Amino acid sequence: MFPNLKPLSCAAAFLSSAFLAFGLYHVHSFSGVTEGGVLGMTLLLERWAGVSPAVSGLAMNIACYALGLRLLGKEFIGYSAVASAGFSISYKLYEQTEPLWPWLAGAPLLASLLGAVFVGVGAGVCVRIGGAPGGDDALAMSLSHLTRWKIERVYLLTDFIVLAMSLSYIPVRKIGYSILTVLLSGQIIGWIQRIPLPKQTSS
Repeated sequence: MFPNLKPLSCAAAFLSSAFLAFGLYHVHSFSGVTEGGVLGMTLLLERWAGVSPAVSGLAMNIACYALGLRLLGKEFIGYSAVASAGFSISYKLYEQTEPLWPWLAGAPLLASLLGAVFVGVGAGVCVRIGGAPGGDDALAMSLSHLTRWKIERVYLLTDFIVLAMSLSYIPVRKIGYSILTVLLSGQIIGWIQRIPLPKQTSS
């Protein structure tokens, strides 16, 4: 079904998504720093419309991946499937462990900086090889393909829109840390996109 998937890229998609999951579990989930993109929108809809994130998140992720399939092709879906599996399996395993840095709840600035590294590197490597660990990444890749904008600008735009809307129920100071995270993670993703990929043979 996906004859052109490359083994090294599949491994990179899986491991980078596991790295991303590590950061989201051990940093973001305990720091109180909110998210932009699909996750931030699900929280916004839950707050003001009473829609469960389980429903809204599924619907938005399906729409983002469908757009990616249309614009980026079957290889995108193949690598995204590997990445999603890596994220889900890893996150489930992390949930069985104690948090490494629970004190980050009282250090939002450090959490923002550390979280940006995990998100930027984890998502950046996966996006670089052509997959998307989440709907946010699929949407960013699709919009970048359509507009020819640098992908870090697309991430910033979509995250900023959601974070600006989130000011309706989240204090400005807390949103500030989230903006710092998305600024830094977007730049890291942009840097990674400019790294040349090694030549590989198809599986």
